[in-house]
Amino acid sequence: MAGPQRPGEGCSCRNTDCLERPLRRLFEGLGSGVATCPWPFVLVPLLLSGGLGSGFLFLQQRQANDIEGQFTPTGGPAKAERDFVRQHFPTNDSERFSIQQLPTEGAYAALIAVAADGSSVLAATERHDVQKLDKAMRDRGYEEICARSDGFCVSPNPLLPMLGDEEAAALEELTFPGRGPFFLGTALGGVRTDPSGRVLSARALKLVYYLREDGPEAAESRRWLEDFLQDAPSDLAAMNFTTIQVTYFTSLSRQLEFEGNTKSVIPLVSITYFLTITFSVVSCLRLSCVRNNVWLACFGVISAGLAVLSSFGLLLFCGVPFVITVENAPFLILGVGVDDMFIMIASWEQSLRKKDKSDVKSLLAETYSEAALSVTITTLTDVLAFFIGTWTAFPSVRSFCLYTGTAFVFCYIYIMTFFGAIIVLNHKREQGNHHWLTCMPVGAGKGQAENSCLYNACCIGNCSGQSNQPESEHPMSVFFTKYYGPFLTNKWIKPLVVLLYGAYLSGSIYGCTQIREGIDLRNLANDDSYIIPYYDDNDKYFSAYGPRVMVVVTESVDYWNETVRLGIENCTQDLEGISYVDKNFSQSWLRAYTEYAKQQSLNINDKDIFISNLPELFQYVQTFEWDINKTHDKIEASRFFIQTVNVTSAIDEKNLVNQLRETAEKCSIPLIVYHPAFIYYDQYLVIVQNTIQNVIVAAGAMLVVSLLLIPNPLCCLWVTFAIASVIVGVAGFMTFWKVNLDSISMINLVICIGFSVDFSAHVSYAFVVSRESSANNRAINALSLLGYPVVQGAVSTILGVVVLAASKTYIFRTFFKIMFLVILFGALHGLVFIPVFLTFFGSFGRSPHNTKTKPEVPRYRDNEDCP
Repeated sequence: MAGPQRPGEGCSCRNTDCLERPLRRLFEGLGSGVATCPWPFVLVPLLLSGGLGSGFLFLQQRQANDIEGQFTPTGGPAKAERDFVRQHFPTNDSERFSIQQLPTEGAYAALIAVAADGSSVLAATERHDVQKLDKAMRDRGYEEICARSDGFCVSPNPLLPMLGDEEAAALEELTFPGRGPFFLGTALGGVRTDPSGRVLSARALKLVYYLREDGPEAAESRRWLEDFLQDAPSDLAAMNFTTIQVTYFTSLSRQLEFEGNTKSVIPLVSITYFLTITFSVVSCLRLSCVRNNVWLACFGVISAGLAVLSSFGLLLFCGVPFVITVENAPFLILGVGVDDMFIMIASWEQSLRKKDKSDVKSLLAETYSEAALSVTITTLTDVLAFFIGTWTAFPSVRSFCLYTGTAFVFCYIYIMTFFGAIIVLNHKREQGNHHWLTCMPVGAGKGQAENSCLYNACCIGNCSGQSNQPESEHPMSVFFTKYYGPFLTNKWIKPLVVLLYGAYLSGSIYGCTQIREGIDLRNLANDDSYIIPYYDDNDKYFSAYGPRVMVVVTESVDYWNETVRLGIENCTQDLEGISYVDKNFSQSWLRAYTEYAKQQSLNINDKDIFISNLPELFQYVQTFEWDINKTHDKIEASRFFIQTVNVTSAIDEKNLVNQLRETAEKCSIPLIVYHPAFIYYDQYLVIVQNTIQNVIVAAGAMLVVSLLLIPNPLCCLWVTFAIASVIVGVAGFMTFWKVNLDSISMINLVICIGFSVDFSAHVSYAFVVSRESSANNRAINALSLLGYPVVQGAVSTILGVVVLAASKTYIFRTFFKIMFLVILFGALHGLVFIPVFLTFFGSFGRSPHNTKTKPEVPRYRDNEDCP
């Protein structure tokens, strides 16, 4: 990081290295200890990883992939509302089942029959195929476990009795969307009507077979659904429909498909390790059979793997839930671990050029002095970002951040111990002039210099035949020094960079204003899952009519008081006045009772008359009895229903639930609104708030860490600028890549903070401590030292996640997309924007003694290319 402090400076306002210097001495001592006795530092991490890795025996027990439990906010209001409904309005699937009165989605199998070739599903041939489909479902034993009302199975569709040839005449008088028990808004789709509302044709018809889920039949219902899912593809193929196309879905489908995503990512892990090892070996390859860093590259990857094994095993031992989002973590950890490996190798190579190669203690102490503090800063910022990310209402995010943050800690420990010891052992092999693969002694002999380059490289150690030939400067360092740096600091190029940043920032801000919130439940399934066509058909043909929402009076009120009834009616009308509600399809027992009382000339302002005549109402509409929680002379709670319409997008879902709840809160009567879908809509209440909270807190923590450990306030300001700029860029551009702001992308925005520090801190600090005389030369010097390591770190991290782009699962693809944006924008800031901006403002905050013309190599992370 910083050079030696001048006498008498103390902890000045400009170079605050009071904490940095003692840490540097501590790491020098650690390096000396590892160099003195390397084998314990190799064996202990291996044994520790083996012991903690046994925690994977608990993997099956710890898996927690319940969609509601992991991807909906903890303590969401809809969950409390559901508990209230369950307590006051118990269901009975065997005797009085009602779809609209369910507190949950229920147990069901749903099929959508779409007429082929643009025809009508109500045409004769299509109707016969629908009847055939219904018969096939009933032949599976549906009627033995069906949900019942009044002793009969609940009809999958109110139109089924009319599909026969004899009853088909009734279809000619059918109106849409109908009323009462013949409400067809959710049963018939793609409807074309005449001006009077009479149905002329319909493209789709939905069949929903509800099963009993209370009592001993619940297990039978689940088995029936599982068997149906297993047989559905072959059964539908065997029926060979020519006039209709059928898609299907069950109440188990979403969860089963989500759990199946795990299998799709397992093959990608091996591909990732292969790519990362290959990149590491190629990056660290030398044309020398002695001074070849192949083993360092391989053991660097192994070190990251040990970190995953240890951290995951430890948390599995501790009982931390293992959610599918955690399966993204190994890809990320591998990329970061390899990045740290490059830093250590780079610092080691620099130490070899400056010190006596035989003094391994001094060499490793110098390496740790240069690299360990930089690795510490970036690890600390990443770990803080993840642990701050656990302060969220989404359990899936908490699990991911906890597993990944802990893995980063182990990755840091193993890099500082295990990998450091491997460096020492590899150096001893080089000092003994042993071949990197065979470990046989290698040396120059008489006449060997005349042999071919290939022979000398394999048998001596380099092309020239001289075993101790000094290494030349890396071509990438030459590129950044002689070509890229001068090009970027050219007076004509700088304005173009400023314009490019302006375009980047404008696009990012615009994207932020277009962010879509919430997770689409179809994205929890595989791309080729059978539920995707079902969701597509459902959205296309049945999205006009949304959830049928319960409006619950939560306290005991005097319904026989006319003022109270007027208050409830006013509240009902306010709810019906919302643009997402169609008042024509509301259902209220109190309205019906009031109308009934007028017809019968009943004085329902009298409590006794009101209570005693309720059974008369129940004879008129039996289901009203299930909407009232009544004791002997008191109504504890009651409910009525409103029909929502045009809830077709995440924005509509958010607006709907917010407007309904706000209207209910303003009511003089204690009300709640509830539908099972609100469990998932609750994410809109907290997703933005949680994201902003985590980003602000984490960014503040990053700034504090930077001020403590990076001894230059100006550098800290540029780090803060980069964090804010990269976060805005990622949040904005993820909108253009069709990524919603949900619990999955929220994870990545937290990651964004830590990685923003990684790319920006090194370049800006290398600039402010440079001894070059002009701002342009300081920028060129920073790029020559850091350009290639930044590229290496970016490429290694992207390689760690690039295979996820081939995944057929939204969760993993989203992880890749946002990580790609994070790395791309982070590297863009580190290699393009910040160097140019520093040339404009770099003279501020520069120490007076840094004006010497002789350059001094700064201490930084990624301070050297990997030869």
